[in-house]
Amino acid sequence: MTYTHEIIQKIVATQRSFFRSGVTLDVKWRLQQLKKLKAAVIAREEELEKALYEDLGRSKTEAYICDIGPVIVEINESIHGLKKWARPEKHYSGLLCFPSMCTTVYKMPYGVSLIISPFNFPVLLTLGVLAASIAGGNTAVIKTSSKSAASTKALQKLIADTFPESYITVIDGGHDVADMCLAQRYDKIFYTGSPAIGKHVLAEAAKNLTSVALELGGENGNWCIVRKDADITDAARKIAFFKLCNAGQICININQIAVADEIADSFNEALKKEFIRQIGEKPEENEEYPKLINDFAYDKCQKLADEYKDRIIFGGTGNRETRRFAPTMIYPVTNDEDIVNHELFCPLLPIVPFKDDEIDSLMEIIADREHPLAMYVFTSDMRWAKKIMSSMQYGGGCINEVCIHMMVKGVPFNGVGHSGMGAYHGVWGFREFTHPTTVLKGKKHFNLPLREHPYSGKYEKIKMSLLKKFER
Repeated sequence: MTYTHEIIQKIVATQRSFFRSGVTLDVKWRLQQLKKLKAAVIAREEELEKALYEDLGRSKTEAYICDIGPVIVEINESIHGLKKWARPEKHYSGLLCFPSMCTTVYKMPYGVSLIISPFNFPVLLTLGVLAASIAGGNTAVIKTSSKSAASTKALQKLIADTFPESYITVIDGGHDVADMCLAQRYDKIFYTGSPAIGKHVLAEAAKNLTSVALELGGENGNWCIVRKDADITDAARKIAFFKLCNAGQICININQIAVADEIADSFNEALKKEFIRQIGEKPEENEEYPKLINDFAYDKCQKLADEYKDRIIFGGTGNRETRRFAPTMIYPVTNDEDIVNHELFCPLLPIVPFKDDEIDSLMEIIADREHPLAMYVFTSDMRWAKKIMSSMQYGGGCINEVCIHMMVKGVPFNGVGHSGMGAYHGVWGFREFTHPTTVLKGKKHFNLPLREHPYSGKYEKIKMSLLKKFER
């Protein structure tokens, strides 16, 4: 379908009418829609797997681990928790409001939402966000990535067969279509992607003062710190797994490793062995290894690898025809080089050596840069690790582990600054797609004249005395 400004405007207007009908306010109805979505995902599991393989070269197992399975978990969490999350809160109004002693906070949906999803996890980062929108009682216009065409086609069919366009619809197309979508007035926008486009989304949303959530990759990339007291074998195993996942095309993936100089050689050897153990000596020939999304991404990765070819200690090879590029270790790299000052989003892995007794200086350098979406530390010094993880600014992370903080139920996924704003997953997604509305129920009788004029004269001392007592 060829989209125009008028067509998209009509879609949004139709959804606004649907929302104003009040249908989505009913929690039982929302639960029915979540169950429909879950059933649709399960029924089309094979179609989604094939689409993910076509777009990203994902194996069946990786497609389920990274995209399809987490969506089902996300929907299940919303189904199980929605009644509790949506329940109005009762609050004591306080003596100052006497005799109106009861105040209610309703969790109201925003209305028509726009969800703009990326190519790297086209199922999870579309339907996972949609689950939060549905739970919150909104309608949804979904703009998927033109880069992951097969997944977009599969998602369009899934949504069209499950929901009416007046409630949820998927729009495909390039940046021009995305801009046509952003030109409309929405009540909530949720964007996942790069900081550069995030700024554009925020600027367009500002024209209508639309509430926005941004999940971004981070301007300077995500750091992994490996200190000299770390378990080298354990760290190498986990880091290798994560860097292989989706060929590094993950917003929370490790962008660069800072490894203590004292263990750098041992760590590098351990990491090489793990890459070989997990994916083989020629990853670009392994069909289980994912591919880069398009020729442009492959060429960009190849060009950057060529710039550092003298320092490649593992990998550096690829197959442009299949778009598979081997995990590539670049060592040594200093912390002020360009390659560690922007998000890579590919299998390249720069390794920055540092002296372990100068760790505080390194952390100051990281803190001075734009806030990452994720941070990972490997160390036996739990006191230091907890201090760092509770004082630095970043989206989320792990101590002696990678990425699986994303799998914990009941906790938020979010960024800060250049890595995003807002949060979702479970109840946090419900909160992101609703706004709290406070309503006080007044009384007709026993209303005290404290707030009314006159404020001076014989009543002044009495009123001031009572007001100060009530405000304690």
